[in-house]
Amino acid sequence: MPRSARIKSGTNIYHVMIRGINQQNIFVEDEDNEKFIATLAKYQKECEYELYAYCLMGNHIHLLIREGNEALGNTMKRIGASYVYWYNWQYGRKGHLFQDRYKSEPVQDDTYFLTVLRYIHQNPLRAGLVKNIDEYRWSSFSEYIEEARLVNTDYVLAMFSKDRKTAVNKFKEFNMAINDDKCLEITPQRKTISDKEIRQLVLEKYNIDLAVLHNEDPKTQIEVLKYLKKIEGSSLRQLSRLTGFTVNKIYRA
Repeated sequence: MPRSARIKSGTNIYHVMIRGINQQNIFVEDEDNEKFIATLAKYQKECEYELYAYCLMGNHIHLLIREGNEALGNTMKRIGASYVYWYNWQYGRKGHLFQDRYKSEPVQDDTYFLTVLRYIHQNPLRAGLVKNIDEYRWSSFSEYIEEARLVNTDYVLAMFSKDRKTAVNKFKEFNMAINDDKCLEITPQRKTISDKEIRQLVLEKYNIDLAVLHNEDPKTQIEVLKYLKKIEGSSLRQLSRLTGFTVNKIYRA
């Protein structure tokens, strides 16, 4: 079935979303997040695109971006290929990391621009990762409050006030407001499984209490970790908490 053509934005601004293949994590350690941000910075210089917001989640990415000196599709290919090359080298893997091509929606006016901006910054809050959006390290929210690195904060803050201090305060108030914003979703709601259910599954299959898995021989540890990763709805961070092993060790098992 042929792919549908992307809708062209009259403003050249888009809400872009990228997800991991089969909903797998594309950021395992903090170093992965830092590498992706560095990749964004590298191609920002080369492709001259403007970035207004970003959020790196475990298995997907949100960007609010204005097309630069080349088609957005080419820019996203550069960013994706560079990060995947590094990620595969880092974790000794091969093959695709991202699911299909990136998704995008045009941002045609200031009203929807601000809706997408807030939606992106509130992603960690909606996912239950933080209680307040300013607690999340891997979004652009802090660049508006502290120091801009990648994001064109002047463009956005000017929408709130000519006075920067007033603009920042209004920006914070707007982004933290409770709302019913609806934007293009990256994935369907992810199925989850409780800690209790995971412990019971392992106990029934291996007669092992997850809390003492570290006492088992290395071969058994690897076998159990491989099984855990196949349990639908489990996450690497959840398995790390249950077993006491690092996310990286579980990923490599």
